Amino acid sequence: MALPKIAPYPMPGPTELPTNRVDWVVDPARAVLLVHDLQNYFLSAFTPDASPVTELLANVARLKDDCGRLGVPVVYSAQPGGQTAEQRGLQKDFWGPGLPDDPHEAAIAPAVAPGPADTVLTKWKYSAFVRTELGEWMRELGRDQLVLVGVYAHIGVMTTACDAWMQDIQAFVVADAVADFTSDNHRMALRWAAANCAVVTDTESLFTGKRTDMALTLEVIRTDVADILGEDPADIPDDENLVDYGLDSVRVMALVERWTREHGVTVDFADLAERPTLEGWAELLSPER
Repeated sequence: MALPKIAPYPMPGPTELPTNRVDWVVDPARAVLLVHDLQNYFLSAFTPDASPVTELLANVARLKDDCGRLGVPVVYSAQPGGQTAEQRGLQKDFWGPGLPDDPHEAAIAPAVAPGPADTVLTKWKYSAFVRTELGEWMRELGRDQLVLVGVYAHIGVMTTACDAWMQDIQAFVVADAVADFTSDNHRMALRWAAANCAVVTDTESLFTGKRTDMALTLEVIRTDVADILGEDPADIPDDENLVDYGLDSVRVMALVERWTREHGVTVDFADLAERPTLEGWAELLSPER
């Protein structure tokens, strides 16, 4: 059986989420973000440039950005292409041979592609814990919360959330950052997870109170600047002129808008333009200033 062609359907909104049985709250110091199977092969089943895939990718990108600034590790699951019958196992009976031996089909969608600091795990079964290092990796990091985004909600996402629960890891399924074959499948997965193993939330609510509470430290500024320039944060020194890296007035204004929205800071464009270095901006944006 091949993947079905997925007709557009609306993402569930905040008022449509199921009632959670538990009151867990995500803690950036305990959490890991799992980007589940967002490979070109799986996304090709959706209608391009239509709901739910447009919101899916935008919300996953936003959460990745949040995690970068909040210090939340990001891990990806990705199935390999060209699996043998032995590697495929019983999945072949349900879904056929799976991903072709094609690098493009196996690649993560560019809009949410892994960054230099992210981890990619090879995934073999519905649950991202089976035959992977995910559980051990989380234990080594001292993390016991798993935020789930990706596809498909009623298969791998739901199964991974249940598997997390069985390992005493709190799971959070982000309702508008997962997608499925149909609206009914999507909503069924949310209801089941909320009733049995996870907290169901949405992108806006997940880090409520934590985006604006986070201080704009030198490392947070470095991460945001690197993101807007498309650079590796490690490649941007503290004292070099950011104009030399391609920072222009449009990007400076985008950073001002981001920091105002997410951190509540007030800073003038002219002040930033006069001191276009990371250390200069860190001094300007310091809460003690």
